[in-house]
Amino acid sequence: MNKIDHRHRYGIMLDTETANTIEDNGRLDMSNVLPYDIGFAVIDTYGRVYETFSFVNSDIFFQEEELMKSAYYSHKREQYLIDIMDGKRTVADTYNIQKTLKEVIKKYDCQFICAHNMRFDLTACNNAVRWETKSKYRYFFPYGVELWDTLRMARSVVGKMPTYRRFCEEHGYITKNNQLRFTAEILYQFITKNTNFKEEHTGLEDVLIEVEILKYCKRQHKAMRKKLFNE
Repeated sequence: MNKIDHRHRYGIMLDTETANTIEDNGRLDMSNVLPYDIGFAVIDTYGRVYETFSFVNSDIFFQEEELMKSAYYSHKREQYLIDIMDGKRTVADTYNIQKTLKEVIKKYDCQFICAHNMRFDLTACNNAVRWETKSKYRYFFPYGVELWDTLRMARSVVGKMPTYRRFCEEHGYITKNNQLRFTAEILYQFITKNTNFKEEHTGLEDVLIEVEILKYCKRQHKAMRKKLFNE
């Protein structure tokens, strides 16, 4: 862990894994997704990592066993139990995960929270609060913290690179509408030149590859969109 240096601008990189993610007729209803895994890391704008956190949300993972069957990666449940026993992940409810996040944001005076496809993670985290409080409380992130999105960054920077288009065409990473794909897994393969890389689809592990996407985009020194709103 690096020491806190208040000359730097700190933030959070966050990722969720969710239940209620079985698609209906090929479409995902984001309004109902609920996070059973919330991972995050304290970073600065250069992508240096200061602390990491990996939470299994007991409100969903343990108390909603039927709901967990709707998780796209529900087959990973046994591995989560092993990780919990090994101390790799911490079990906490929605309230205490949110409490820890707020304490960390205050400790580092974090100015932003970032995710890959932030709209999805924002919705999932807000859903968790509303689910557990019956909508008495509605928002997971502290008011006033900027929301960043590495998906927007990548589209702004990597998406303009001819080398990325060639990479996607060579490996079949093109949508039916002939658009380039920008999943974290594909971007990380491009950045590392490791086409065998497979995303873990667990919160903290995915956070760490998303940090690399942020670092790569920043290193290009190009104008880019990063905020989810007002940009």
